Amino acid sequence: MATEVDYAVEDAVRDFLARETPEIGFLGEEEGVTGSGDQGLIWALDPVDGTANFTHGIPLCGISLGLVEHNRSVLGVIELPFLDSRYSAAEGAGATRNGEAIQASKTDTLEAAIVAVGDYAVGADAEEKNRLRVPLNYQLAMHVQRVRMYGSAALDLAWVAEGKTDACITLSNKPWDMAAGVAIAREAGSSVVDIDGSSHSMTATATIATSPKILADLLALINKATNDAGRR
Repeated sequence: MATEVDYAVEDAVRDFLARETPEIGFLGEEEGVTGSGDQGLIWALDPVDGTANFTHGIPLCGISLGLVEHNRSVLGVIELPFLDSRYSAAEGAGATRNGEAIQASKTDTLEAAIVAVGDYAVGADAEEKNRLRVPLNYQLAMHVQRVRMYGSAALDLAWVAEGKTDACITLSNKPWDMAAGVAIAREAGSSVVDIDGSSHSMTATATIATSPKILADLLALINKATNDAGRR
């Protein structure tokens, strides 16, 4: 799904960064890659993250721009215009919302955690893609305080960074969705990992950001859901 706004934002950002940082490549969700990028650097943009929300007038959507260096997110900005919120971070410099420092949740039990999950897949191969999503949501419902599905990966990661939610799980890893939010969540003190617990990169299969104190328990729950999915 893409709207005229998606294309207009991407074109504007692509043109601006081509002028200001011609040495850095650019990856946009709608129109792909331009420029090769020196020293392994590339911008990654989702011009409207949460397009389905946007088209339905739901204010949970935004613009996500990250800088990736050798497959690692090192800088990010997420603008949630309908919520008057701008999140930003650079590696080693901390994370902010509207210029004020933010910090990830310190929740230490799953029972006290609010966990956001990514959307269900749709389309021809949705059944296969949702094989893990269904048992995962069941396991979460049985063990955490509340499960939320906001419909925007950028917002999920920003709210984990701010401590509004305690964890988010997205069973995919598109660079334009994740680059900015991963940098922001990590700089705010979240643990950001792949589904196997290894450090997150743009080549990971999934994106999990969480309060460090519940990481082990959350991964164990995901592993249980994965085993259940294998028996389906």
